[in-house]
Amino acid sequence: MAMEDEAEKYIQVESSEEGTTILNSSNPATKVKMLLFRRMLVGVSDGRFFMGSFHCMDKQGNIILQDAVEYRSTRRSSPSPMEQRCLGLILIPFTCRTSCHVDCSIEEKLSLLLLPG
Repeated sequence: MAMEDEAEKYIQVESSEEGTTILNSSNPATKVKMLLFRRMLVGVSDGRFFMGSFHCMDKQGNIILQDAVEYRSTRRSSPSPMEQRCLGLILIPFTCRTSCHVDCSIEEKLSLLLLPG
């Protein structure tokens, strides 16, 4: 618990060239807004991964990525173990999602972990 208190003291506000972002908001919608247009890697249950810019999330937890690229493993002998194809705008259902990684700073990652429970 002391570690969380220390993190909350340290991570209050992040200032950058774009402006100031409040990292310790108790509103989940504010935390999701922080993810807008960030690069996101989403894994799905059939083993594929999708990399794209986070566009939105609905109430059910479905994620929409724009400029998405699909990565899947190839079983054939080829120089590259992963095959990729460009998809554009895609919806990833909550029920299929197994992992989600966001490209952001360490401070932002810590603040996202402090979701109210």
